[in-house]
Amino acid sequence: MELEQVFKSAQKAARTLALLSTEQINSILLDVAEAAVENTHYLLEENKKDLDRMSSDDPKFDRLRLTEKRIMDIAGDIKNVAGLDSPLNKLLSEKELPNGLQLKKVSVPLGVVGVIYEARPNVTLDVFSLCIKTGNVAILKGGSDASFSNEAVISVIHSVLKKHGIDEAVATLLPSDRKATEALLNAIEYVDVIIPRGSQQLINFVRQNAKVPVIETGAGIVHVYFDESGDLEKGRVIVNNSKTRRVSVCNALDCLLINKKRLADLPEIVKPLIDSNVEIFADEESFIALKGGYPEGILQHAHEEHFGTEFLDYKMAIKTVASFDDALDYIAVHSSKHSEAIISEDEQNIEKFLIAVDAAAVYANASTAFTDGAQFGLGAEIGISTQKLHARGPMALEELTSYKWLVKGNGQVRPA
Repeated sequence: MELEQVFKSAQKAARTLALLSTEQINSILLDVAEAAVENTHYLLEENKKDLDRMSSDDPKFDRLRLTEKRIMDIAGDIKNVAGLDSPLNKLLSEKELPNGLQLKKVSVPLGVVGVIYEARPNVTLDVFSLCIKTGNVAILKGGSDASFSNEAVISVIHSVLKKHGIDEAVATLLPSDRKATEALLNAIEYVDVIIPRGSQQLINFVRQNAKVPVIETGAGIVHVYFDESGDLEKGRVIVNNSKTRRVSVCNALDCLLINKKRLADLPEIVKPLIDSNVEIFADEESFIALKGGYPEGILQHAHEEHFGTEFLDYKMAIKTVASFDDALDYIAVHSSKHSEAIISEDEQNIEKFLIAVDAAAVYANASTAFTDGAQFGLGAEIGISTQKLHARGPMALEELTSYKWLVKGNGQVRPA
């Protein structure tokens, strides 16, 4: 009953939140950004309590870790969201029927948005900023790994809401236990949509157990294909950036596909990875090409389980393909439909790749690290959707809206 009351309060808050002006919302966002920076020391202290409970070798450690720079960057993203146009109350279409009824289709909030996520305290601020900008109430269910961090972040948010006289229920952090997760998944009377953000295991659990509608933000099993015509220098920098910029995020490279006609260039392509001590799992042909040109201690023979795997670590698979079409076939089987890239100077292959590959973001001669709401100019993101209904790719403001029909008449009734 206690959790049910939390959900009722969120639903009630959604009705009042929709009445706030854009100016009020932007003022709240700017104050939250400033408060996050002002409370950097407090946030880092609480974050350290979480970090001290996790091994630094855990792939989630980097996701969990806050730094002064990361807090500054998050605050910058919140300010960017405040500066974006509101997606609410936009006239999407209008028409007048022969009977005189006037119809308007306008954008509206989704309502109450539940977000379930793992060891990523930045998500707490990202979700809040996107939800309040779109008139949505956020019910946040973080993982126990980040409990101290999330509690600290929500306390900063609530201090700003209180200052503005806004119901704190517009941003609710649920307990980090399993009971709260189960309650949220079944809150069909109060919650409009649930968005899981985390591992494939988490996403599968939510999809299989939720009664509330779900928007999936899928895991990223990311491939880069180095084509027969690929430029060597572009390949070096793109592969390195895609793999090592941040290995614990979903847009990080997991498997390099290389056309067998370019195997001689493979040692040079992966050479920058040595500085980051990236462990490579190579198929037989690529292993032979790398032997003697890549450190033995971090060059391994690949097994089947290394392909179609999201590593979230300084690890990467390499697969040799005989042709461009073989690369397309391989990606079709192993992709999670998140981000895929080609490195090529063949315009025909580039265009075919962009059209044929089924993923939320498809790149030609650019790093997959760009699959991010802020990088796409969306301010921030609530997740990367890999499904096709409602939203796909980085989900930001527009993806957190629905629409309704406004119908005005003058006494019209429908004939029997």
